[in-house]
Amino acid sequence: MAVHLRALLLLAGLTGSHSITTVSKVSVKAGDSITIPCLYDSRYINNMKYLCMGYYWSSCSYAVQTNQRNSGKFSISDDKSRRIFTVTIKDLKDTDTDYWCIVVVNGGSDVGKYFQLSVTGGTPLLSVGNQEITGFKGEEITIQCHSRVEAIKWCRLGSSCVTGSSGSIDGTGVNISESGPGVFTVTMSGLRTESSGWYSCVKDDFQMPVHVTVTDRPTTTTPAMTRSLTTLNQALITVQGEQQSRVISFIITLSLLVVIVLVTLFICLMFKRHKQNKIDPPATTTAKEEVTYSTVKKKRKTSSHLHQAEEAVTYSTVKPMRRTSDQRSDAKRDVDVIYSSVLHVEQHTVHTVEVKDEDVTYSSLALVEKNL
Repeated sequence: MAVHLRALLLLAGLTGSHSITTVSKVSVKAGDSITIPCLYDSRYINNMKYLCMGYYWSSCSYAVQTNQRNSGKFSISDDKSRRIFTVTIKDLKDTDTDYWCIVVVNGGSDVGKYFQLSVTGGTPLLSVGNQEITGFKGEEITIQCHSRVEAIKWCRLGSSCVTGSSGSIDGTGVNISESGPGVFTVTMSGLRTESSGWYSCVKDDFQMPVHVTVTDRPTTTTPAMTRSLTTLNQALITVQGEQQSRVISFIITLSLLVVIVLVTLFICLMFKRHKQNKIDPPATTTAKEEVTYSTVKKKRKTSSHLHQAEEAVTYSTVKPMRRTSDQRSDAKRDVDVIYSSVLHVEQHTVHTVEVKDEDVTYSSLALVEKNL
């Protein structure tokens, strides 16, 4: 009786099931995340979509919906151009098993599709390394499907499948080969923009969805150009380093030359000042009297000299003068000034001098300047 009731509830939940297409059963590892695509009919583009959690549609609970913010565990997005909304479930536990992809139909019954998650603590029955694959137009991509059983299929969501070792899906070539124990490599070649979409590795009831995105290869990121730019950048860095080293060396050399010039000028200035001090002694130098040297000779006088009467006699006084500091600083004057007073005396009486053979002494004076 319970089995029949369960079948009736499932049949009730299949209302409009052909309007939504999704995977049926997915094997995942506990703690991981999974993204499930749900393809819907074009008439539901603007309708609200949501993920419902529970085995029975009639009693399932809202997990996340497109008109509300995403929660921490569940997230949803709607690609209206491709008519696919995707739901992501994080941090999977063994209780995360039964879900429904549902589209709200205004004024009618909602449409939905059931899928099941098989959460395991070990190795999943069917898995892929990455659910998101990107390729470039005209090139090829490879997807590795890990399966604990042999022989897989490669299918496009809502379209056809390749069941053998080779085939094509919507004009894109597909090759399937076993690259190792339990590892099947799917190669899609001749990619086109229309090749973008959701695909899946399929083994019996288990499917693992994979999203393929095909774009134009950027011309600025070719490997050859990348290598050229890298080489150019390295060359620029090297040149800048050499230029910086040359500038630093030039600055150091210039600084040394400036210091040498300044020291040389200082030494020349000090030498010149020292030499000037020798030529022009300070004005405060103590003045000394000049020395007058004389030579005295004795000469005998004849008797004719003794009888000259009324001869005029001239007396003179010679006085050497001290130089002042101003006079000594005058470099143009080479002789000292000698002042003298002369007195002329007339003899009115005749004196008879008796010569007794006395000597007469004559003297000559010479003025010698003293260099200070």
